[in-house]
Amino acid sequence: MVQVIWMVALSLVTFTIGYIGYSRYLARFVELDEETETPAHKYEDGQEYVPAKKPVLLGHHYSSIAGGAPIVGPITAGVVWGWVPALLWIAIGNPILGSVHDFVSLSSSLRHEGKSIGYIIGEYVGTRGKDMLLWFAFLTIVLVVAVFALVVSIVFNAYPSAATASVLYIALAFVFGVYLYQLNLPFILGTVVFVAGVFASVWVGINFPLALFPAGADASYPAGTMVLFGGGSWIPGAASLGANTAAWVPVIMIYGALASALPVWMLLQPRDYLSSFLLYAGVGGALLAIIVGTLLGTSSEPLTIDLAAYKGFWGGEFGPLPLFPLLFVTIACGTISGFHSLVSSGTTAKQLNKETDARTIGYGGMLGEGLLATLSLATVAVASQTPAGGGIGLALPNFATGGGIILTSFGIPASFGAPFMALVLVSFLLTSTDTAVRLGRYMFEEIVETPETSVEKTVTNRYVNALIQIVPAYILVSSGSWADLWPLFGGANQLLAALALLTATVWLANWDESKQLISTGVPMVLMSAVTILALLYLAVVQNFAEKFLNPSWMADATIAAMASAVVQIAIALVLVGLALALVRIGYGNIREARSEGGAVAADGGEPSDD
Repeated sequence: MVQVIWMVALSLVTFTIGYIGYSRYLARFVELDEETETPAHKYEDGQEYVPAKKPVLLGHHYSSIAGGAPIVGPITAGVVWGWVPALLWIAIGNPILGSVHDFVSLSSSLRHEGKSIGYIIGEYVGTRGKDMLLWFAFLTIVLVVAVFALVVSIVFNAYPSAATASVLYIALAFVFGVYLYQLNLPFILGTVVFVAGVFASVWVGINFPLALFPAGADASYPAGTMVLFGGGSWIPGAASLGANTAAWVPVIMIYGALASALPVWMLLQPRDYLSSFLLYAGVGGALLAIIVGTLLGTSSEPLTIDLAAYKGFWGGEFGPLPLFPLLFVTIACGTISGFHSLVSSGTTAKQLNKETDARTIGYGGMLGEGLLATLSLATVAVASQTPAGGGIGLALPNFATGGGIILTSFGIPASFGAPFMALVLVSFLLTSTDTAVRLGRYMFEEIVETPETSVEKTVTNRYVNALIQIVPAYILVSSGSWADLWPLFGGANQLLAALALLTATVWLANWDESKQLISTGVPMVLMSAVTILALLYLAVVQNFAEKFLNPSWMADATIAAMASAVVQIAIALVLVGLALALVRIGYGNIREARSEGGAVAADGGEPSDD
């Protein structure tokens, strides 16, 4: 049997080469300068533009980008097509596609006042291109909020201890924010005390689990679980999700809305910094446990790969699901993710203390997510559980169960290790959820620009804007059609990555005619082609041909099922249309910039007349 340590070894080798060599080249290529004033200092307002120490900002950035997707995607792909194609896409694609994507998104935003990728592309191709990209990103955000809020709720239902610990560390973050930014007390001492508090909350959560409603007939909670309410059948979505899961969904979304409206120093920065220690301990500790358990044989079970290396192009028993192009949208986060461009050019660029920090936070942060994806694949290889349902239903038991087995290498009982890994997953997800709502607000504000009418002033209000995002997200989840969100989320996410790379390529082409466009242009073309093909497959084959042209499906389908399929087809085709239009506009701008030899200043100034 092949040992899982070889999975980790391959990723560590390619990631190390990428960071030491390629990221250093990219930092010189975009001319990062430690002395240049960043937007965080230039526009410091105590609300959105707030300079952050590099470890604090790295914690926020890593927590924001590393949500549930790098866990769900690799596990699903590994079970469907085998662990070899999944691992190769992560180990090779991350340093040359995803890390480049995150780094250039952050760097380009730095040179454009910390504005989003939509604003940047608008500087070069006009308002129409900007609005198209911003609307594309905003719709993607709604899908992100829906998917992540659902996954958090599923984890809270499966592991009530995670709910208790999450409430406690959010409270700790509020106090730490006041301690650090209002009282100006010692940073190191505060870190030691409050990080200890975070880990103490894990112990409290395991001993005092929390649930909103009783468990379903086919489930049970740990002994001593505090159940706040009875019944719950009246909650929207309870029939398909279960009362407790359905009840947590609006709670998580309301939390995300409120957290997104608070100043970043009050919750976002301190919470992400504190939770980063939990995340580093979970991801780094599990990776180290694989090494220790393999070399010393201290794990409760052999850390070998009990999963097929390759199940065939059509996905074995899960098919027909063609490896190309579906693998490349099934594993989005962990290799390359468009959502990261919104984080990099949204919250992170507004908090960067020095330009040179962008290399560690942008490129290095994405490599960190690649390690999480590798670990996720290792957990399913060890646990080798394949419960029905796929996607989220497949990921959660494997990540927690497999992670618990891996942590036994340190003598940690699996009964403690599994809930701990569930807490690690929740920490990623909560951060990504409220960061997504905040980013959605930025998108909407840039679409409206300067509000003049009463309607524009209302919709750009931070609380109203949050409602505009969470209401449709909640409807999507509570309708019971949440399983349909995942492929659309993956397709939209990867296509957004292609458009972010297009934005960076346009910026570089207009900045200096001597700048090479290969580092961003080739990944952009690759991701555009693969993702458009995947979305067309989802629309034409999986929804139209396999449903509407299938007599047996038509005979049993309800009106709601037909409507859902129609909506999926429409969304996929709209995404493809928007992407093709933006690529055409962007390509025209690049050709014009290079043929005329004109250049735009790196700070986003007007084209020169030379």
